[in-house]
Amino acid sequence: MSARIAVAIAGASGRMGRTLVDAVLASADCRLSGALDVPGSPLLGQDAATLSSAAGGRPTGVEVTADLKRGLAGAQVLIDFTRPEGTLAHLAACRELGVRAVIGTTGFSPEQKAAIGAHAQHLAVVLAPNMSVGVNVMLRLVESAARMLGEAYDLEVTEIHHKHKVDAPSGTALALGEALARARGVTLAEQGVFARHGHTGERRAGSIGFAALRGGDIIGDHTVLYCGPGERLEITHRSASRVNYAEGSLRAARFVAKQARGLFGMADVIGLN
Repeated sequence: MSARIAVAIAGASGRMGRTLVDAVLASADCRLSGALDVPGSPLLGQDAATLSSAAGGRPTGVEVTADLKRGLAGAQVLIDFTRPEGTLAHLAACRELGVRAVIGTTGFSPEQKAAIGAHAQHLAVVLAPNMSVGVNVMLRLVESAARMLGEAYDLEVTEIHHKHKVDAPSGTALALGEALARARGVTLAEQGVFARHGHTGERRAGSIGFAALRGGDIIGDHTVLYCGPGERLEITHRSASRVNYAEGSLRAARFVAKQARGLFGMADVIGLN
């Protein structure tokens, strides 16, 4: 049996971080090599088993740390679901240490995305607004449907997430919007409508509308609506737990561990490109 892939987790104490720790510990071909958390976290210095239900109380030998070099020591891949500023700092450390990266963080500015691209000239990075295999299949489906249905159908994207999510629309909703825009031969900057309030007038022909809802502990629901004359088509993906994101992230880690450098997406990981 080949050696297992050494994986470090950023934001290990968060909801997604804990799910990732569980997934790595339960994996047959990956092993946990690092658990990074923010300075001041009460978990610093504790064994990563405290983050996991999969550990069964058994020590992992991995200590939760805020020290980047310590947390990345021996890692082949870092999986990062944190915040844009933190991710960029982590990516700079990965570049210095020769660690590949899987990035599920959302909310990057164009300048931050350009910085990720610059790092990817020196190391391999998988960047995706959503690591779910189902969502990435959905991205292809919605683009194909938009091409087939044509411009007689109005396009709308709705998304619902838990009350703690800090960016809107979600990165996945924006990716869906970009897929729709590609199908129409336009850009989201030209045709995206992100807010409606008051006397808005009639819907602008060709626009791509967005609605973002927040509440409770909803993991993530995304729907694309094609509203045409006399009918409506909806394509929906609902996440029942974060496990699908974690499993997709491990699939991305296996892929990126084999790459020398470059910027990749989940379409590359699951063979859609």
